[in-house]
Amino acid sequence: MRFRPSQLLAVPIVALSLVSTTLAHHSVSGQFDTTKQLTLKGVISKVEWINPHIYLQLEVKGDDGTVTTWVLESLPTAMMRKAGLSKESFTGHDVVTVQVIPARDGSKHLAFLQLLTFADGRFFKLG
Repeated sequence: MRFRPSQLLAVPIVALSLVSTTLAHHSVSGQFDTTKQLTLKGVISKVEWINPHIYLQLEVKGDDGTVTTWVLESLPTAMMRKAGLSKESFTGHDVVTVQVIPARDGSKHLAFLQLLTFADGRFFKLG
């Protein structure tokens, strides 16, 4: 069987594109501004315990009483379990304080979760 040079080039090109996609997906500093950090307090209104990353929705009440929903990206499910958290760790309306890294592209109310502290004092370093 003979291969054309263009067919032989296709294999490394496809392989490189898959590697770059995988690396880009796991780059926190590529999507979030690691030079900035915010502390938020609110109520977890939703937990999306899915691969490749877990997402929490946090309802934060402003000084004027308006509620803003933040979407917090976190670790993959296996790493969250290793940190000591499971989907059952969240009761539905947990009051928490979080330290997060905001989105680099200016997406409002999107951040990466680094530290999660429950009202009873339990805390989990995730970043």
